[in-house]
Amino acid sequence: MDINTQNKTTSKVEQGLRNYMLQVYNFMAIALVITGIVSYSVSQSQQLMRIVFGSPLSFLLPFVPFGIVIYLSRKLMTMSYQRAQLWFMIFAATMGLSLSYIFLAFSGILITKVFFITSSVFLATSLYGYTTNKDLSSFGSFLFMGVIGILIASVVNIFMQSSALEFTISVIGVLVFTGLTAYDTQSIKSLYHQRSDAESVMKKALIGSLSLYINFINLFLFILRLFAGSRN
Repeated sequence: MDINTQNKTTSKVEQGLRNYMLQVYNFMAIALVITGIVSYSVSQSQQLMRIVFGSPLSFLLPFVPFGIVIYLSRKLMTMSYQRAQLWFMIFAATMGLSLSYIFLAFSGILITKVFFITSSVFLATSLYGYTTNKDLSSFGSFLFMGVIGILIASVVNIFMQSSALEFTISVIGVLVFTGLTAYDTQSIKSLYHQRSDAESVMKKALIGSLSLYINFINLFLFILRLFAGSRN
């Protein structure tokens, strides 16, 4: 292969990778918009809030998005791309339902401020994960254990109601999901280089955007708690 042909091939791969990553971020942005619209709309209706949080639905709602994530993780590559998109949008909408309480618990100014802070942290960390030559795979198991630790500590604090533990959980949560953003971005980038047909590439972009979406939402919530706690 001559140098010109090699350069053209490299350029084609790089352009394809950029388009793929752009698709990942576009999917994620659409999901965030859906979540925000649903969340805000529900919070403005007392009747809907009573249905969501004042009925047996409130006990089931936290488990619905989790169930959809498990379903998508296992079935996404075997279902049609259109069906996978639909399930992703349903997931984003159910997350909007479960997060509608934040518009009543926190001021609009604080939510907006934290959203832009989260966006800045996310973009900087994701850019690092995309551009760094350092292999971040060794951090995967450590970050996963961090998530497990956060879940256990959160359950314990339901009974303890400790503000100090709540603060500690929030700080660790920010650090863990910041790290996961970089780790997942690099993993999503690596997936592109595995040979696949066009539809499989789009599915990979969808599952990648799901991972980054989850990181963003968790990062947002932990930063929101930190800011709210510092004002109390």
